[in-house]
Amino acid sequence: MIKTEELSGLLESIKFVYGYDFTEYAQASVARRVDHYIKSNRLSGMEELGKLLLKNEQAFAHFVQEFTVNVTEMFRDPTFFRALREKVLPRLATYPFIKVWIAGCSTGEEVYSVAILLKEEGLLDRSLIYATDINQKALQAARDGVFHLDLMKKYTANYQKAGGKSAFSDYYMAKYDSALLDRSLRQNIVFSPHNLAIDASFNEFQLILCRNVLIYFNQNLQNRAISLFYESLCPFGYLALGSKESLLFSDKKKHFQEVDRREKIFIKEDKTRH
Repeated sequence: MIKTEELSGLLESIKFVYGYDFTEYAQASVARRVDHYIKSNRLSGMEELGKLLLKNEQAFAHFVQEFTVNVTEMFRDPTFFRALREKVLPRLATYPFIKVWIAGCSTGEEVYSVAILLKEEGLLDRSLIYATDINQKALQAARDGVFHLDLMKKYTANYQKAGGKSAFSDYYMAKYDSALLDRSLRQNIVFSPHNLAIDASFNEFQLILCRNVLIYFNQNLQNRAISLFYESLCPFGYLALGSKESLLFSDKKKHFQEVDRREKIFIKEDKTRH
């Protein structure tokens, strides 16, 4: 059993030494992941873990890879992508240039799903997708755009349910047991590290997706992230959250209107009207 004060001490030390701030992640989730890391790496406990992480940068990089949750798939929650296609992309089409931020992009499945949507609606050539994550290893996997061939059957079904307009197999090339995504999808994507706990806004966007990330944050950090997204959206820009996430307790709640309650899609109101 990990003691609260031991966990708090470790997270504060990590923040001081490396600048990674996990102190406002949901405590129960953090404790579970730290405990799993200790057991899977056969460490004696928190004291040994602390010594290892704070003195060994390579060990810390490995810890971050293990610590961050990477559960994703292409066109995950197909009804969300259908709503995005039908309710958001027609409005985005009115902009001469479209900037999209996918925060917490993990290994890139959602990024390529959005790129396919934009391509099918004739918008990818005038779009730029910024895909960010705290986990450098996950980002590299996203850049590579190579997925296991066994996953393609599931991804194809998701794509079809999401209202896909082509054959999903048009978007990848099978090689041995891998699927290599079409390089044309990657030309308009910028992959970059970004930490929602400490990093600032870096552009203005028409659409921000941050799905199934905020559930791992405590209330303060959720509020910070949503405020960051608010600052980063243009007037009438869209914000999409995960199915278990909400703006309910955010300071910025009154500045958003629901576009799709079930799929957690919101539009930022023009603040000049307030």
